[in-house]
Amino acid sequence: MNEREIFFEALEMPTPEARAAYLQGACGRDVTLRRKVDELLKEHFSNDSLLAGPALEERTAVAESPEKEAPAQMLGRYKLLEKIGEGGFGEVWMAEQREPVKRRVALKIIKLGMDSRQIVARFEAERQALAMMDHPNIAKIFDAGTTENPHPPARPEPLRRGEGPASGHPLPSDGTGAGGEGSPHVSAGRPYFVMELVRGIKITEYCDQNQLPTRERLRLFILVCQAIQHAHQKGIIHRDIKPSNILVTLHDGVPVPKVIDFGIAKATQQELTDKTVFTQFQQFIGTPAYISPEQAEMSGLDIDTRADIYSLGVLLYELLVGQTPFDAKEMMQGGLDALRQIIREKEPLRPSTKLNTLAGDARTTAGKRRQTDVGKLVHQLQGDLDWIVMKCLEKDRTRRYETANGLASDIQRHLNNEAVLACPPSAAYRFQKAFRRNKLVFAAGTAVVVALVVGLGLAAAGLRQAMRERNSALAARAGEEVQRREAQRAQTNEVQLRREAEVLALDARRRAYASDMNISKQALDDNNLGRALDMLNQHRPTPGQTDLRGWEWRYLWGQTRSDALFTLCQVTNEIRSLSVSSDGNLVAVSVEGRGGLSLWSVPDRREVLRLAQNEQKVCAAISPTEPLLAFTGIHFENSGKQRSSLRLWNLATRQLIAEKAL
Repeated sequence: MNEREIFFEALEMPTPEARAAYLQGACGRDVTLRRKVDELLKEHFSNDSLLAGPALEERTAVAESPEKEAPAQMLGRYKLLEKIGEGGFGEVWMAEQREPVKRRVALKIIKLGMDSRQIVARFEAERQALAMMDHPNIAKIFDAGTTENPHPPARPEPLRRGEGPASGHPLPSDGTGAGGEGSPHVSAGRPYFVMELVRGIKITEYCDQNQLPTRERLRLFILVCQAIQHAHQKGIIHRDIKPSNILVTLHDGVPVPKVIDFGIAKATQQELTDKTVFTQFQQFIGTPAYISPEQAEMSGLDIDTRADIYSLGVLLYELLVGQTPFDAKEMMQGGLDALRQIIREKEPLRPSTKLNTLAGDARTTAGKRRQTDVGKLVHQLQGDLDWIVMKCLEKDRTRRYETANGLASDIQRHLNNEAVLACPPSAAYRFQKAFRRNKLVFAAGTAVVVALVVGLGLAAAGLRQAMRERNSALAARAGEEVQRREAQRAQTNEVQLRREAEVLALDARRRAYASDMNISKQALDDNNLGRALDMLNQHRPTPGQTDLRGWEWRYLWGQTRSDALFTLCQVTNEIRSLSVSSDGNLVAVSVEGRGGLSLWSVPDRREVLRLAQNEQKVCAAISPTEPLLAFTGIHFENSGKQRSSLRLWNLATRQLIAEKAL
């Protein structure tokens, strides 16, 4: 990798610590390479420029760089009010929607100059992930769009691949946008999406500021688990669960956690975007203090939903203790390799043990923020909560909870004083839990047992043997009945789950359909016919699949078939010259290589004349006042000698008028 590629990857790191760890691994001992990347990062963060400079790439041919977004600026029907967040490549603004309803929303947009194909792909993936989900504890997406390109070319320039003849706007040539395969930026505006405005603070800050006791913290955490379970059911892995991505807001005085920022989310069931989201081998994805061992491994091991279970365990650890299992600063001191080794190999302390290691003010603060003293808090954590947290933090992901719902259910069992599944359930442990729930019943039962023992002692030995045999037969019969009912219940649950999965899949298709229709409409507004057709064709049903297409699909499909916008011709090589007659009825096109010169009739949409076949470097121009066509070309004779000439054709008679050797 060169300094430019490392630079772009570093900008995508979510925290400075993760960025430093990535740079150490990517640059290794190459001091010169590290210095170049550091200079690029310094220039970017000091000037907030468009990332284009002599050390990075040549400036684009525009009169001036576009200005940054500012308060009161309009993006479509949204008025920007205040910047409320900023990351490596994106900004979040509080905005006001003007129509069809007025409301405050959050608008996320790619930073100026950060619209590389990789970043745009990740951005669209986040947008699609949010569109697929509908849960009260996940920030909702309302709308999506693309900004306009405010700077067309200042003067006519030689045409490049993917550009139109006069306007400089992208043509649907190869589906990659303007600039061809090698261009690191897109020229047709930056994508943005509009989502629910969450007026809240980090979940850890909310709990500490309001001094929530342990049980209230657990109830909030259960809601977070349910939101992550919803994302997993939609085939989305968050991969960056941490307090700053879980905000708590108040609805009628009731705290409601909201999961945000699916910027590095991963899909398990389908692609989130038609662009390629490429995660490099050994790329560090996530926040060091919260990532799972398999994420830290940075190997070919595929990441599944159990990586989020680990991150939820770290979050629960922090809610209970006030600190993460491993201190982030200490982890970063030894560099990337030491950090990975800690996450993969070092066993964390149990939460109760961690509390006992706190000293001085930290111990006092931990108890005060949970409305108890440290001794009682340690007692609360010992047992169930220690086991639950440590099951989440297992290095072997097969030993963690299989689902976020499983984690939430175990916490609810703890709150209900029921036996949790996080530890091997011994008979003594189950008895202890049952006794705590039903002390009066156990007291009465104990008295009955004593009476029965006395009575049985007076009974004859034969009667005792008969009773034992009878009880054994009844127990065996009851066991068989229980097994039969369990089998029936399992079969019923399997059918129900299959139906729910089908409903969820259909719902996901409907949401994707609605989002894609908006994108197709926006593409048509931008004269991007190829993009619109791609989005529409994605929703043609396959055999046996429900047809979701409605009137809006047919309307947009009809728009792609109108005479206002059509494809005149398609070429395989780059266009070398293009000339249009003054009445707009004729177009002369020549391409690189030996493609010759073609004359096309716009009204008939067909080729009417082909000249200079097998000639190279053909350039043509149509007279603006007379029906004349002039063109030059290089012809190679059989002897190998090349001959260049200028020819003049009468377009009315289709005859050669004059020819001059050059």
